[in-house]
Amino acid sequence: MPSTPYFPQLRARLAPLGRRVQQVKAQSLVHLEEIFGELIPVWLLSQADEGANSRDRVYSLRRTFFGFLYQVLNPACPCREVVRQIQALFCLHNLHRVDEGTGAYCQARLRVPLDILQRIRQAVTARAENMLPQVQQLWYGLYPKAIDGTSVTLADTPKNQRKYPQSSSQKPGCGFPLMKIVGIFSLSTGVLLDYAKGNKHKHELRLLHKLLDHFKPNDLALADRGFSSYVLMAILFLRNVKCLFRLHKSRPTDFRKGRRLGNNDRLQTWKKPLQKPSYLPKSLWKRIPGELTVRVLRCKLKVKGFRPESVTLVTTLVDAKAYPAKEVALLYARRWNIELWFRNIKTSMGMEALRCQSPEMVHKELEMFLIAYNLIRALMAQASAIHDVPVERISFKGTVDATRQYSIAIAQARSKKKQRELIAELLEVLALDRVPDRPGRREPRALKRRPKPFALLNKHRRHYKDIPHRSKYKTIQPSKNKALI
Repeated sequence: MPSTPYFPQLRARLAPLGRRVQQVKAQSLVHLEEIFGELIPVWLLSQADEGANSRDRVYSLRRTFFGFLYQVLNPACPCREVVRQIQALFCLHNLHRVDEGTGAYCQARLRVPLDILQRIRQAVTARAENMLPQVQQLWYGLYPKAIDGTSVTLADTPKNQRKYPQSSSQKPGCGFPLMKIVGIFSLSTGVLLDYAKGNKHKHELRLLHKLLDHFKPNDLALADRGFSSYVLMAILFLRNVKCLFRLHKSRPTDFRKGRRLGNNDRLQTWKKPLQKPSYLPKSLWKRIPGELTVRVLRCKLKVKGFRPESVTLVTTLVDAKAYPAKEVALLYARRWNIELWFRNIKTSMGMEALRCQSPEMVHKELEMFLIAYNLIRALMAQASAIHDVPVERISFKGTVDATRQYSIAIAQARSKKKQRELIAELLEVLALDRVPDRPGRREPRALKRRPKPFALLNKHRRHYKDIPHRSKYKTIQPSKNKALI
């Protein structure tokens, strides 16, 4: 723009306009990059030389990404709100009018490459893992990783139903597509390391098999009884990976057999099953040893105010002196944190029901939720390392709320020094906003406010007929004390 060979007399007027246009193009939508910019590689969101994201658009790749990130950090945020922020941004800088429709922004989200989002998630994961010192991440020289599965519902569209069918117990038109997710979390930081997804026909063990390359020597895998299988333990044993699972209820345990290591602590030998799992390659099945020495121990998890719960564990930590039974039991008790981490993603961030209409966009929406989760976890780990506060005591929801509010003030700061001061204050606020330490506290999930008396949709919507006066009727049951006439 500053170079105007045909109109040199207009160069002085057009040059400021060109600089202003470049400034607006570089400015993102909600200023979240001032906080998260160091965690996301810049080149992943730069304009492409050719292809779908090579043109100069209102909804550039960078602006679309941070707009999408704003939506997942604000539960139930519609696309219309992001478009209104773009309109306000362009009006503030006296640029051309932006169309008030959401079609252009939705098409821009469709143009975001899925592999770019996956690489961003991996980069954020690597940066978040380096926030805490390595000493705080290890347990007896091992790196614990928690495994668990969950499920989310999708928008009821024909494309989603074909890819992720609903439960067979639900009538057509009354249910929602179901997606299964198996995730691996760092037990020390709570960061999601990797995940695999599938439909209702994919067992969690089959999904976990796709993630086995993520386990490295001297890792420690923790999972509940659903993952307690001989095949998985043997595969991890071949990779020099330790494991600690809760014993599956279908496998009987006799503490009179095996070598005694202590009270309710035995070394036992398990035999290789006769049938090969369908998801396992024959080459790997041949490598699995015919016998495996495991350690079975029974412990009681004590919580103040409740009766002790007896739990039977199985592990390949066979050295009782190096790994005392009490410490092993306390480590497994920490596995419960993965339930809270999934609750943070699904309930606090609103990922229980994904809203996109096609599987292609559902995968991108899922990636954005996991990117946002790891970004928040990185802030929590950074605040924990600087102010010497356990990560478990930092509020996840409080971090999300503080990030949204401080991002506005950080973007309005007039100097880099002031931005650094605000970021430092944000980390201090996160460290001070601690979750109360209330051992034994239990609050059952219950709603005080009654829902509105809507009828249940027990048939397809096209066949459903509403009764306008249905709320006027009351169900009157005869009293048991009165005789029937």
